[in-house]
Parts: sequence; structure tokens; C-alpha cells
Amino acid sequence: MKKITVLLAEDHTIVREGLRALLNSEKDIEVVAEAENGRQAVELARKLSPAVVVMDIAMPLLNGLEATRQILRGTPSVKVLILSAHSDDAYVEHVMELGASGYLVKQTAAEALPKAIREVFQGRKFFSPAISKHLADQQRRAVARGGFGKDIKPASLTSREMEVLQLIAEGKANKQTADELGISIKTVEKHRQSLMEKLNIHDTAGLTRHAIATGVIESSAQPTTI
Repeated sequence: MKKITVLLAEDHTIVREGLRALLNSEKDIEVVAEAENGRQAVELARKLSPAVVVMDIAMPLLNGLEATRQILRGTPSVKVLILSAHSDDAYVEHVMELGASGYLVKQTAAEALPKAIREVFQGRKFFSPAISKHLADQQRRAVARGGFGKDIKPASLTSREMEVLQLIAEGKANKQTADELGISIKTVEKHRQSLMEKLNIHDTAGLTRHAIATGVIESSAQPTTI
């Protein structure tokens, strides 16, 4: 039997170990690699081309949203399944716009993750039950209004600008950001200025609030269990 190859992208070691143990007990699923930050996830996905990437949203260096965008741009055959502690509309809508194949709330991972992986591997979408119901209700309300839902477009930020935004929000100085991304301080300053102009935000505190509000980083650690 050819197994479904999976890359686990999760920064909490205990959670990642729990996910690996859960999936390794399935005869048709094989965890081929693990990533503890978004940048590592992108590199491993490009190197290994797993069938499915299980992606946490809140990760250091590069968050799961931007990592998903980069993975799907570089290896479009990969299916990305978002695994998150959040079920907010903004998170769900954003990852679906990016091209993710599903969205699973961590609290239901123990019973739903293997099924979710099999579903997205087969080319279908998968959502946690609560999210599925919410999306269906939202669609019905939109149809009743004669529309197709909210028409909210996020600011058009480049991948590099998203990386700089995350590092700014994580409290990194320009030199630290430059060292992390392998670019000059002057280039970091240009990206910072571009972010402020595109988002109409003109201080670091405002950029940080925007990063938290849009799921680029979390405001505080969220306890999770498997």
C-alpha cells in the first residue's frame, strides 16, 4: 500500500509529538518530516514534495499563512491542511483564499486529523464540523441578501513584506530582521516603509496590532492539547 506522505509543521514540540504518534498509528499515513517554524516548512515542502502538509498558523520566523502561500506557489501539487487553535472567520477565509484544502481546529484533531488528511489527499475540502456549519450558515445568509458574502480584500503585501511584518511584530530590530532574512538594513527599511504606506499604519505598535488582528502572530500563547 502506498502511504500518504505528510509533513508536520508545528512549533510546539509536545503537540508535534502527539500528532506524529497519532498519524503513525494509521496504516496508510506516513510522517516523512517535521518543521518547527514556517521557513523550515517551506524548505522541507519544496525538498520532499509531501502529499499533505499539516500546517499550524502561529509559528515563529514565518507564520503558517505566509508559509502556506509560499508552499502552494512553489509546489502546487501539495495539499495544505491548516491546523489551528482559532476558528475565527478571518483566519478561515484568509487560508481558503490562499488555496489551503482544509481547516481543522486543534481541539478536534485527535479524532478528525487522519480523516481530514485522507479527504484533502483525494482532492476534497475538509473543515471541522463547527466551521462547516458556520460556512454553510454564512453562505445561506449571503444568498438571502442576494450576494456572495463579504467582499473584503486584504492589503496586497508581497511575501517579503509579510516576512518583515512578522519579524517587526515579534519585536526584531532592523538589524536582526536583516540578518534573519539575509538582506541589508536599508532593504528592511524600504520594506517597513512600504508596509506602512500600503496598510496606512505609521508606527511599529500599529504594525504589531495589525499582525495580531490578521493572524500573522498570536497575541499570547494558546494552550493546546491532542
